[in-house]
Amino acid sequence: MTQASEAFVYQWAKKGDLNAFFALMLDNLLNLVILTALLTGFGYPIEKVFSLMIPGTALGVMVGDLVYTWLAYRLAHKTKNPNVTAMPLGLDTPSTIGIALTVLGPCFLIAKGDLLASGVAEAQAIEQAAYTTWYVGMAVMMVMGVVKTVFAFFGDWVRRVVPNAGLLGSLGGIGLALLAYLPLMDIFEAPIVGLSALGLVLYTLVARFRLPGGIPGAAFAVFFATALYYVLGPLGLATPGFSWPPTDFYLEFPFPTLGFVKGMADVGPYIAIAIPFGLLTIVGGINVTESARVAGDAFETRDILLTEAVATLIAGLCGGVSQSTPYIGHPAYKAMGARSAYTLATGLFVGLGGVFGYVQFVVGLIPKAAVTPILLFIGLEIVHQAYHEVPKKHSPAVTLAFLPILAQLGLILVKPILGGDVASFPEHVQHSAHMLAVLGNGFILTAMLWGGGLALLIDRELVKSAVFFYVCAAFTSIGLIHSVHLSGSMYLPWAAGEGAHHMGLIVAGYAVLGTFFLVMGLTGQGDQVEEEEDVATAA
Repeated sequence: MTQASEAFVYQWAKKGDLNAFFALMLDNLLNLVILTALLTGFGYPIEKVFSLMIPGTALGVMVGDLVYTWLAYRLAHKTKNPNVTAMPLGLDTPSTIGIALTVLGPCFLIAKGDLLASGVAEAQAIEQAAYTTWYVGMAVMMVMGVVKTVFAFFGDWVRRVVPNAGLLGSLGGIGLALLAYLPLMDIFEAPIVGLSALGLVLYTLVARFRLPGGIPGAAFAVFFATALYYVLGPLGLATPGFSWPPTDFYLEFPFPTLGFVKGMADVGPYIAIAIPFGLLTIVGGINVTESARVAGDAFETRDILLTEAVATLIAGLCGGVSQSTPYIGHPAYKAMGARSAYTLATGLFVGLGGVFGYVQFVVGLIPKAAVTPILLFIGLEIVHQAYHEVPKKHSPAVTLAFLPILAQLGLILVKPILGGDVASFPEHVQHSAHMLAVLGNGFILTAMLWGGGLALLIDRELVKSAVFFYVCAAFTSIGLIHSVHLSGSMYLPWAAGEGAHHMGLIVAGYAVLGTFFLVMGLTGQGDQVEEEEDVATAA
């Protein structure tokens, strides 16, 4: 036994690791491009993204990938399996986009607007608002990290309790509203570049046609559109205000900082966004660990989940604003022939790139119109998954889960127009803004609860469904969902301010709904299922 143990050699680096490295590295770079493009769309200064946010974010990726490399090495020696493939880890695309659009961007606009209203000069207001946003981003990361750490021990319970219609429906709504719809604006801002990239994405990734020589569709779409952008830009055919991108290298080491403590004072309105995003990566981590087990690599689920939680906390502590997660593509990387060198290389490339600035340099070269079509594709895929990975009868629950996210989309579009002075607008505009806020605030949690509650109702689990709507009532009473404040801030039930009456009505409505389902379930009415009848349409 001892001789066999000593003779065992783990083949941690193989030819397939090269392809796997490029795939995983490009996935992470794409997320950083997306983060930068979305934030600069709000007017956030790009140099602050590069110097403040990317180094810590990249550090989180490096920590996670290095730990996953070690876990693969440990598993290989434990099982005497020389073909163990490390779990891939990178930046979580849905939450990178969601946090940028619903936390960082709005936070920057609000902080900037408040400073300008107080008489601060515009340049100074932008500078101060950029730091305020960074602090809030770090605080959100710490909240997500704590949630992920706790639920690393209870994540499987969440997956069992919340039906897939709630989990995938909330993601599907994000895919439809935030990933598929919003990028259209950037595509049509530079239509020749954007539609060219979109055409390549639809051709290769959606319709699944192969390019000559097996060239990867996503990479070619970005490369071609970027080249086209710089050819057409000087001719005035790319986008208004074309300029050569920044070429500075930002040498920034992501030292630990207590900046997140400053952000905690303003994080309240965004907790209802941070918690669900953290939960979703935990549930996703459980699923991908199971996928890896089926592929032959039985990692410990808790190790995988705790690693992503710790990586998120380290990133947040060091200035990062985007959480990491294990990627779903483990079987694909294994099929490439990869072992664990690809995660080691990706972690070092991304992490050191954030420190020495070459990651920021590459990110700065790629225009928004070249990368946003990939966002649209990701959105389409998430919506597709939301409907096809749940029972057919749960489709109405998935659609219901979309609706709070659509309200949030309206809020994202309306807030910059309204600014902070809502009272200066006509009464009907104020009312519409208020209703958008009520429906959109806490949108991910609302979507999960609505979708899960309806799925349970469809399954004749009336008592369990009632619990979901009672939870909606409880969360509404503290503003975790349906906050009656335009800012989305939380409050104690007796301190809701002017919106207290409306808040009470919503709580009562949910309580009535939950009680109705509870009574029907306890009295056995849920067992009396109506037979489906075909209703003939009159000629």
